[in-house]
Amino acid sequence: MTMKFSRNTILFVFMIGTFAIGMTEYAVTGLLTQFAADLDVPVSTTGLLLSVYAISVAVCGPLLRILTVKFSPKPLLIALISIFIISNIIAATAPTFEVLLLSRLFSAIMHAPFFGLCMSMAVEISQPHKRTSSIAAVQGGLTIAIMLGVPFGSYIGGVLDWRLVFWFIAAMGVINLIGLMIVTPNIKQNETPKLKNEMAVLKNKNVWMLIAVIVFGFSGVFTAYTFTEPMLRDIAGFDVTSITIALFLFGLGAVIGNFVSGSIQPEVLTERLIVAMTILGTVLIAITFLFMNPILTYVACFLFGAGTFGTTPILNAKIILAATEAPALSGTIAASVFNLANSIGATLGSLLLTNQFSYREITFVAGGMIFFGVVLMFVTHKIEDKSLFRVSEEAYE
Repeated sequence: MTMKFSRNTILFVFMIGTFAIGMTEYAVTGLLTQFAADLDVPVSTTGLLLSVYAISVAVCGPLLRILTVKFSPKPLLIALISIFIISNIIAATAPTFEVLLLSRLFSAIMHAPFFGLCMSMAVEISQPHKRTSSIAAVQGGLTIAIMLGVPFGSYIGGVLDWRLVFWFIAAMGVINLIGLMIVTPNIKQNETPKLKNEMAVLKNKNVWMLIAVIVFGFSGVFTAYTFTEPMLRDIAGFDVTSITIALFLFGLGAVIGNFVSGSIQPEVLTERLIVAMTILGTVLIAITFLFMNPILTYVACFLFGAGTFGTTPILNAKIILAATEAPALSGTIAASVFNLANSIGATLGSLLLTNQFSYREITFVAGGMIFFGVVLMFVTHKIEDKSLFRVSEEAYE
């Protein structure tokens, strides 16, 4: 395959897109009060902007990818980012909450296919020993959005107008559209993907075990993450400035964890994942105790971010490498499953809080879920086909 632009240039363009999508997904968490005041709805109702998005990504994303499986990657990426731009323009001009909610649905529909295509193409243009790092690069746009884009969006929305946030995101989408049109290689498919062959992934035990790890284990992350801000306020006694610093450190940890995990070679992904999840589970169980000291609170937030997004690229890489039957669908499946886990975790956390569980008890549940994921990873390690993750010596030359 001949590429007019370097691998790093292509990955950078993909990162711009995932950064914009990351802002769309997470920036609303800091704008709920503004939405409620401007659109005349209760703050509790604005929570639908988060839950509807996550559920739509998990359900609608794979369906859209199935319908477009025969399309070439480059024109499909261009079409998806165009939907993204239009959806954010709708959000920026939304006259009612219902219209804003509809715009979220449009953004959510393109989320998983876009991430999936970017990750799959990143793997395809990379040497075998660089595949994990290429997936981490695509995921890097999302983590940078959490570190910088979300606080920036919350600040602009609070000081000026929340609509400007969506105009900014739409502008980022336009920049990405131009980049995709110019630098993305027009990969010619040797043969058109056949849906029947791609759906054979549903019989792949390796993929199902990884999905179980994400849904039943990694979802514990969002059981705790959902209440990070109130825990910082109520347990650590932080004010707005201190909370902002703590959340920035979470994002910084996310970026570092993401790119560090990207350097892991495919053949040791499982072992490193077990270590990373064990550390993450320990941090979650200890986090409310650490929050009782200001310095340890900052350390805990950094470790929480590093652990959360240090495991994500590894799990993404394992699904994409294991799903040999579904090169077109594997990336979308990975992105959708993570959003399903996010939705499950946030819903469980809210349910526990409603039933009078303390923040400490909620973090114990969250940590326990992560450790259950570790157990599942040990089982996966025993039964998985390790040849799928083995890189030949020639690949390093």
